[in-house]
Amino acid sequence: MVTQTATALLVTLAIAAVEPPSPLKGKLALNVNNRPFATWSPGDGATHRPHFFDLRDARGARLTRNHPPEEGVDPADHADMHPGLWLAFGDVAGKDFWRNKGPVVTSRVVANPSSKDGRGTFTVSNEYRDGDRAVCRETCRYAISNLPSGVLLTIDSTFSAAGDDVAFGDQEEMGLGVRVATPLSVKQGGRILDGEGRTNEKEVWGKQAAWCDYGGRVDGKDAGIMLVPHPDNFRRCRFHARDYGLLVANPFGVKAFNAGPESRVVVKKGETLRLRFGVLARTCPGTPAALTRAYEDCLREMNSIHHGVTEDTEKRN
Repeated sequence: MVTQTATALLVTLAIAAVEPPSPLKGKLALNVNNRPFATWSPGDGATHRPHFFDLRDARGARLTRNHPPEEGVDPADHADMHPGLWLAFGDVAGKDFWRNKGPVVTSRVVANPSSKDGRGTFTVSNEYRDGDRAVCRETCRYAISNLPSGVLLTIDSTFSAAGDDVAFGDQEEMGLGVRVATPLSVKQGGRILDGEGRTNEKEVWGKQAAWCDYGGRVDGKDAGIMLVPHPDNFRRCRFHARDYGLLVANPFGVKAFNAGPESRVVVKKGETLRLRFGVLARTCPGTPAALTRAYEDCLREMNSIHHGVTEDTEKRN
């Protein structure tokens, strides 16, 4: 598979021209200040949905588990389900796209990779398929920004029914997930900390919070990933947190977290559901005060992003 390269700056995104509505071929390598930041993939032979892997901070510390896991270095569990960083759902229209029971296909490029004012962006359109039939469509807008606290990846997705109304179910495995690098896991001495001051799986699992950080030491330096669900999402996220290295920001799960009756979120034909998340590859300290300041910086940046792609433009493409 061909890997194309984009550089985010100071964010300069430079890539071989891909004209909408063509599919984005191969993987997209993202560099920040001429250093590797992450690689975006539309899916591979094992993981049948878009994802990022090999996510690093500005100093080069690896923040996500090797994909595929490296024998003798990483635990091998969930190898195809936890590729690094991903947005996925265990129940969309009754189909399981988390466990790769159905494919999520990147069908076209809505906005080519580009850079402006220190920010890199690109936008793709995805189809959630049951066999040859699309059951849900997603327009996913990505942005990469430099902040004082680290590099922020913003994921802004709009979902619509491909035909009939589409329902999102109630599971732990519903939302934005990250599998952290093995040295960051709680089992290897790392720590999970949420915006309410709770720590690790026992306290964080199933609880709502404004943000959650998974951090520890890599090569002797403090490192971590903060997940920041946007407060305008339809529901405050609960966090599916595991000491072995998994963290999921989940706005759909209620009964799955023993927090109330089963949830069923229906997107009616002709309507949309928008979800926004920030992912901070932080270089700031992992203290509550520093993380609170980082969260505020992330929100300001997320609220300032205008992708310049209107619904009319998306329809025309």
